[in-house]
Amino acid sequence: MTLTYDLFWSFRSPYSYLVTPRLAAFERDFDVTAHVRPVYPIAVRIDGFFKQVNPMWPPYLLKDTRRVAEMEGLPYAWPSPDPVVMDMKSGTVPKEQPHIHRLTRTGALAAERGRGLAFLAEVSGVIFGGTKNWHEGNHLRGAAARAGLDMDELDAAAEAEADRLEAVIAENEAAQKAAGHWGVPLMVFDGEPFFGQDRFDHLKWRMAQRGLKKRS
Repeated sequence: MTLTYDLFWSFRSPYSYLVTPRLAAFERDFDVTAHVRPVYPIAVRIDGFFKQVNPMWPPYLLKDTRRVAEMEGLPYAWPSPDPVVMDMKSGTVPKEQPHIHRLTRTGALAAERGRGLAFLAEVSGVIFGGTKNWHEGNHLRGAAARAGLDMDELDAAAEAEADRLEAVIAENEAAQKAAGHWGVPLMVFDGEPFFGQDRFDHLKWRMAQRGLKKRS
């Protein structure tokens, strides 16, 4: 029996990027399927969040994510441009967000097309892997193609179905909260939440207790 879990994931989260290759390898090697549920990052979801955050947190996050990337053997740099348009000094986040809206909506479409995890892996690898101006040229087209999708088709559908997709994303965010956490990456298996890239082994351990099997 294939085991399934919900994956709540953000295109601005470096920890989401850092766990995704492990999740992809997990799905490749074991009889398990991720139900990909993209959500917006807290910078967009919580008005004024970065105006209140402890100033020690962002520098630690950068140090820690570099360390995890080095340990996992992954290329890593803070995205240029940032998927969320914001004033880093004041913490002000404007309502108009061309990058994160595009990414999250197309991510939701990729999930509906059965290529969600592959899309997350390829696109986040471009965004966090050191590609400058990842939003321009053929960077995202190439990532989508490697995931078995057409970025131009996804962009067109995301624009045409914006209202529907916003409802899907809002439903994902409500389900994330109902599962017992607000952060990403959040894996939820059989009603149990596993928050953070460092909880992947715990997720795998729990699934092993429930009959996890390797693919034949």
